[in-house]
Amino acid sequence: MPHPFLSEDWIAAARDIRARYADEAPTTSAAVRVNLNISEVPFGEGSMPAHLDTSSGRLEMELGHLDEADATVTTDYLTAKNLVVYQDQGALMQAFMGGRVKIQGDGTKLMALAAAGQTGSATPEAVRLAGKIADEIKAITE
Repeated sequence: MPHPFLSEDWIAAARDIRARYADEAPTTSAAVRVNLNISEVPFGEGSMPAHLDTSSGRLEMELGHLDEADATVTTDYLTAKNLVVYQDQGALMQAFMGGRVKIQGDGTKLMALAAAGQTGSATPEAVRLAGKIADEIKAITE
């Protein structure tokens, strides 16, 4: 059953997906800790703090901010949804050029993370798994 992106039900379903594929997920050599400020969230208080952390070698995304982040990314709900759910790099670039994505801190670590995630360097198994997870994320999203 689909849920609004970033709602409590969506987050619970996304955590379930992450847990089911934890043993298969590839590792990354790009260690970065990023706080996320997502604005214009259509529920709750209108904004949502979250973070992503790859310092363990695995991509972990969770609610709340890290105490010691390398960078902070601020963007709106729709841009975050287009990136996380639909993996629309074009929408991200348009949002960045339009000032709807702001980066504070070490942007080079974000670029290293983006470069490490390029599917051209991934194994066929990793590409297949990424596609499967992306499909499941889309299926839980309203």
